[in-house]
Amino acid sequence: MKYARDIITTILVALIIFVILQVTIGSFKVYGMCMLPNIHDGDYIMVSKVSYYFKEPQRGDVIIFHSPRNNNSELIKRIIGMPGETIEIKDGEVLINGEPLTEPYIMEPPLYDYPPQEIPEDYYFVLGDNRNNSADSHTGWLLFRDEIVGKAWINYWPIDDMNVIQHFGYDN
Repeated sequence: MKYARDIITTILVALIIFVILQVTIGSFKVYGMCMLPNIHDGDYIMVSKVSYYFKEPQRGDVIIFHSPRNNNSELIKRIIGMPGETIEIKDGEVLINGEPLTEPYIMEPPLYDYPPQEIPEDYYFVLGDNRNNSADSHTGWLLFRDEIVGKAWINYWPIDDMNVIQHFGYDN
């Protein structure tokens, strides 16, 4: 009898741990080159699904989200524009409310322009770090807050490239 109770207890504890991990942490495989030079095609990323339960997304965060064009796929990008801000891309620079954004993480400056647009409440403007090879908000869509899956946390595979994902906080 005690043996059966121990087995049931072990199974219940394992089930509880499994559920907690599924709700709080996820895994994401990167497809494509949109986040070069920081994240590569084939990298595996650990995602914190609970980060944004405690605080709002911030500019500079690398996030995983449901694609606004295909809800069955997930994408990885960096948050650039916040709700209520006006975003513009001109002459190779991202402008937030008319002020240039310092971006040490990008592969190269954008070779395109994007006209000034105010970001509505509950929406974000996201870009890949590889600005000239990324299907992102500059192609005509904004990210709705509820589509965010979580904050990219650790690049864990391949093991030689294992690192904590670099996020950039900004005051502007």
